[in-house]
Amino acid sequence: MNIDKSKPVMVTGATGYVAGWIVKRLLEEGLTVHAAVRQPQNKEKLKYLDAVAEDTPGTIKYFKADLMDNGSYADAMKGCQIVFHTASPFFLNVKDPQKELVEPAVFGTQNVLEEANKTASVTRVVLTSSCAAIYGDNKDLESKPSGKFTEEDWNTTSSLKHQPYYYSKTLAEKEAWKICQAQERWDMVVINPSFVLGPGVNPFGTSESFTVIKQMGDGTAKAGAPNWNLGVIDVRDLAEAHLKAAFVPEAQGRYIISARGSSFPEIAAILREHFGNKYPFPKKVLPKALVWMFGPILNPALTRKSISCNINYRWDADNSKGIKDLGMKYRPFKESVVDFFQQMIDNGYFEKAK
Repeated sequence: MNIDKSKPVMVTGATGYVAGWIVKRLLEEGLTVHAAVRQPQNKEKLKYLDAVAEDTPGTIKYFKADLMDNGSYADAMKGCQIVFHTASPFFLNVKDPQKELVEPAVFGTQNVLEEANKTASVTRVVLTSSCAAIYGDNKDLESKPSGKFTEEDWNTTSSLKHQPYYYSKTLAEKEAWKICQAQERWDMVVINPSFVLGPGVNPFGTSESFTVIKQMGDGTAKAGAPNWNLGVIDVRDLAEAHLKAAFVPEAQGRYIISARGSSFPEIAAILREHFGNKYPFPKKVLPKALVWMFGPILNPALTRKSISCNINYRWDADNSKGIKDLGMKYRPFKESVVDFFQQMIDNGYFEKAK
C-alpha cells in the first residue's frame, strides 16, 4: 500500500481522550487533520486542540459530524486516504445500555464505515476497539490454553445486563469487520487497547480513566482498593500505536495494545510511593466479600456478577504482535500514573495537599 502523507486524514471524536493525542501526533508529523466533532462552533471545547495546532507544523480543520447522524461524516472524509474512527461512548454507569452504549457504538461504526465505502480516496481505516472486545471478565482467562488473551479471542460472556460497555465494543468491532470484508477497496487495522491511563491533551477529560485516578486521590477510595487486575496502556503510547497502524503498510488485523498487567492496589501503591501522604490514597486491599456485599450499593455499575468474575482473578495478554509488526515500545507504567495524577494536581482536581 502506498500511503500519501500529503493527503488529509480524518479523526472521529477528535476532542476525546485518546483522539486528542492521535491528533497531536498527526499535527506534529505535519499532516492536515480533518477533525470530526459534534460542535465545531464551540471554541471552548476546541481550545486544547487549537493550542496544539499553533505549536505544530500540521493543520487542523473542523467538521460537524455526529455518530447518530447518518451521512454526517461525508464532508470531513472528503479527500482523506486514512480514517481514524475513535468515537465511541465509554461510560460504565448507565441507565439504558442499549441506547447509551450499544446504539451509538454500533450505528456510529456503520455510519463512518459506510461513508468510507462512498469515499473513493479512502484506502485504510484505523478502528479504535478495545480489549473489551477480546474478553468480558478476568475469569475468561481460565479457558485460554496459553494463559493469555490474544488477538484470536473474542468476548463471548458480556451482554446488555452483564458488562454492557464490553458488549457494545464487541458488537461494534464485529460490525466493522463485517462491513470491511464486504468490500475490497480499503483495508482496516484494529487497535484493541487495555485500560488507558496518562495525562490528557484536555486535562478535564470525561473518560472513565479520569474518574478512576481522581477517586484514588480525592478520598473516595481511602477505605481501600479491590484486587481487580487489568491491562494498562499509556494514552501517549496508544496514540503512537494508531499512527503505526495507519502508516506502516504491512499492518493488518487486530492488535492488542497493552504495556502490561496491573491492578488497582498497584496503582495506589505507585501514587503513595511518589506523592507520599499528601492525599488520601488507598492503603488496604479490600476483601472480595466486602466488595461483593457493598460495592453495588455504592456504585450501581459494579454488579455482584462482575465482582465475582474479576476480583482476585489474574489478567494477562499477549502484546507481541504489536511489538513485532508495529515496533511498539512502552514507557514505564509508573510514569503513566504519576504524570496523570500530577496533571490533576496542576489543574485543581484536589484540595490543597497537606
